[in-house]
Amino acid sequence: MNFLSKTFFACAVISAGMSFASAGVIIGGTRVIYDGNKKEASISVNNPDSTPYLIQSWVETQSGGAEKAPFIITPPLYRLDKGQQNIERILLAGAPPQDKESLYWLNIKAIPSAKRVENSLQIAVKTRIKLIYRPAALKGTFPEQLAGKLTWQRTGNQIQVTNPTNYVMNFNEITVGGKKLKDVTYVLPGSTASFNLPSGVSGGAVIYKIINDYGGTGEAHNASI
Repeated sequence: MNFLSKTFFACAVISAGMSFASAGVIIGGTRVIYDGNKKEASISVNNPDSTPYLIQSWVETQSGGAEKAPFIITPPLYRLDKGQQNIERILLAGAPPQDKESLYWLNIKAIPSAKRVENSLQIAVKTRIKLIYRPAALKGTFPEQLAGKLTWQRTGNQIQVTNPTNYVMNFNEITVGGKKLKDVTYVLPGSTASFNLPSGVSGGAVIYKIINDYGGTGEAHNASI
């Protein structure tokens, strides 16, 4: 078997359910919450496939730029054979803000093994999930408990949400005037985010749901614009 020689790699992001499946490799979660009271966080990577994979993992900042994220992963590169599971440990190696949550991206790339074949195409699938650092000072409270503090207003053909809390608010869904918004994401602590309003909607009741720490959906919250 040869993982890297004379192959080309294409990358894609796949997400489904309460775990991520990457071309046979299963990631044990849709997000990682790093509790600042603990020395590390972890996530499992399983290979139920008959093909061995080379697994490469790293953490990026929220913008995905050149700035170095304050975390390291061990092991960062390893082989995962058929039926094997590995636990990746995420260790703090810097000083993220201690007064609010911070959002980073955990990347896990699964590269399948292949025989040496000239001009072959090999697909490497990259899973990208949220890594949220929660400082020790925020212990005892969860985003869902404070989701009602979000404020909403219309700005042109968009709806703008303001987050006065110290938590990252990840949206499962937002509806305005009975119509569901497309491509809703999140709003960072102390920040605003904007999403396009559905065609023909200019205002009305706002109903939104937050994704909890376990990837599930919280209760519906109500507002208006």
